[in-house]
Amino acid sequence: MIQRRNHEFRSKVYEIVFESDTRAGRLFDLILLWLIVFSILSVFMESVASFRAKYLYEIHVAEWIFTILFTIEYFLRVYSSHKPLKYIFSFYGLVDLISFIPNYLTFFFAGLQYLMVVRAFRLLRIFRILKLSRFLDQGNILKNALKASAHKIVVFIATVITVVTIVGTLMYIIEGDESGFTSIPLSIYWAIVTITTVGYGDISPQSPLGQFLASFLMIIGYGIIAVPTGIVTIEMARANEEARSKCPDCNAPIYPKNANFCANCGKELVR
Repeated sequence: MIQRRNHEFRSKVYEIVFESDTRAGRLFDLILLWLIVFSILSVFMESVASFRAKYLYEIHVAEWIFTILFTIEYFLRVYSSHKPLKYIFSFYGLVDLISFIPNYLTFFFAGLQYLMVVRAFRLLRIFRILKLSRFLDQGNILKNALKASAHKIVVFIATVITVVTIVGTLMYIIEGDESGFTSIPLSIYWAIVTITTVGYGDISPQSPLGQFLASFLMIIGYGIIAVPTGIVTIEMARANEEARSKCPDCNAPIYPKNANFCANCGKELVR
């Protein structure tokens, strides 16, 4: 009897904290979102000197109230989850944990309370709560595109690092201390700033050869900006095409291609 009641209680808690289809679950999620917003605002307010001077005590009280509520919510999720370890190590599980842990760590390390702004990631739940499945599908397409582009982007970044290292070293040899290029690391910093077209202007070449090399690096910079954009765009087009050919729920192939419902699970397909 006790085990049965415990199972029923866990099922009820799971329905409220994980699901948004019921009235109680939707209300819980909406209250949670407002708590997240207000908790982030309290962190912002503490960083403002005028608010900190007048309302430090009230802000700390509010932060601890939010922290305790988020702690209770986290353990309710762990308790009611069908697979607790899967939730704990999932993206949302880690974000939920990090959202309240910094406040407890302030007993040992001062200033960590500002890390609680990671609670902003919890606002991503709004897509699930408001049934914005189309946005979630597009988010998955972007995630898959970035994952598929990872190796190409790593090679691209490695190439850029090689270029700025060589150019920075050459600029150190050409310009030297007189123009502000006092070391190779500083010269590499200048090359990075130049190739990314930021151009702070704190260091600049003075000799004709140095200016020629800088001009060459600036021109390369415009081309470099377009490379990762093109890589990700191509992969996004591929991921989008793959997503359109498979059901987002059961991952079964969609046939015919213009079908409005999945032939395997019956889910309505967003077009």
